[in-house]
Amino acid sequence: MLRADHCWDDVIDPDDKAVYAEFFNRQERVIGPKPALLAIDLYEKVYAGGAKPVIEVNKEFPGSCGIHAWNAIEPTKKLFAAARAAGIPVIYTTANPNPRVVATNRQRKVETAEGYRIWPDFAPQPGDLVIKKERASGFFGTPLTAHLQMLGVRSIIMCGESTSGCLRASTVEGFSNGFHMSVAEECCYDRSLLSHKLSLFDLHHKYADVMHVEEIVAQLGEITLKKAG
Repeated sequence: MLRADHCWDDVIDPDDKAVYAEFFNRQERVIGPKPALLAIDLYEKVYAGGAKPVIEVNKEFPGSCGIHAWNAIEPTKKLFAAARAAGIPVIYTTANPNPRVVATNRQRKVETAEGYRIWPDFAPQPGDLVIKKERASGFFGTPLTAHLQMLGVRSIIMCGESTSGCLRASTVEGFSNGFHMSVAEECCYDRSLLSHKLSLFDLHHKYADVMHVEEIVAQLGEITLKKAG
C-alpha cells in the first residue's frame, strides 16, 4: 500500500492541500512502463564539507548541500541497487564546470572539473550514460531525449539535486516531452528544506508521482522478478 504521508505535510496549509486535491485525481502512483533512472547532479561539490548544516559548510564550500545531501546517500544507494537489479538504464547529468551559457542572476567563479565528478557511492558503471549540461534541465541543449528514445524508455525515475532547481527543471521538461515522471522523495535534496518541500508538493500535483523510495524499490523489484522468471 502506498503511503499517504509526505515531507511537505508540515508546511502546506490545509486549504492549499484541498485546492490542489481537485487537480490530483490519480488513485495510484507508479514508476510507469519501461523506466530509466535519471540521477541529477550527484557530483562531489554538493557533498563538500560533510554532514553539517548548509549555512555552516557554505562558508567554505559554496554550493554544498551539507547535511541534506548526506541524508540522501543511503536511500539513494537503495534506489541505485534496485535499478541495477532490475536492469533498467541508469543515466546521470553533471554540469560543465565553466559553461559558456551563464545565468545572469547568479554569481559564479572559475571552477575545476573535480567538483563535478559523480560521488563515488554512485559512480557510473560501464554502459551508463553521463550527460553534461549547461542549463538547469538535463534535457535542454543535450542529446538526452534522443538517447531515451533509442533505449525505448517511456518513464523516468528522478533523484538528485537540487529539488527546486535542476531536478525540478528536468522533471518538468521530461513531462513536457511525454515521459511518465516519478520522483524518489528521500533521494532528492536542496540547500533549503522549505524549497525542497514546496517543490516536491508542486511537482506531485502537476508533473510527477512523488513516491517514497521503498515504494519505487518495490515496483522495481517486480520488474526484477519478471526478468528472473
